[in-house]
Amino acid sequence: MKAIRNLHRLAAPLLTGAMAATLLLSAAAQDTAKPDTAKQDTKDVGHETEKAAKKTGHAVAKGTKTAAEKTKEGTEAAAKDTGHATKEAAVKTKEGTKKILHGAAKGTAKAADKVEDKTDPK
Repeated sequence: MKAIRNLHRLAAPLLTGAMAATLLLSAAAQDTAKPDTAKQDTKDVGHETEKAAKKTGHAVAKGTKTAAEKTKEGTEAAAKDTGHATKEAAVKTKEGTKKILHGAAKGTAKAADKVEDKTDPK
């Protein structure tokens, strides 16, 4: 029994010492792993802000490029449509002009026939 009592007497201080050593080592490990200073926090925030600004800048540039390309495509399509419409309008105008000139020439010939007898010298 004396051996068991002696073991209990030794176990308590050993266990307490081991716990204390564990706490000290974990605290030291945290200090060396990540310094918690205001200066470092400020630097970290600055780097994060820089990354965010770059990311935003790249997104804006991509959006602007896409918008410019789409505008160019739309302008080219509108120019083609305008060109086709202009050609079609020219063809229709030509056809209409021919009809009018043909009608006018016919009318002039008919009028000339009517007045021909009246304008002969007698």
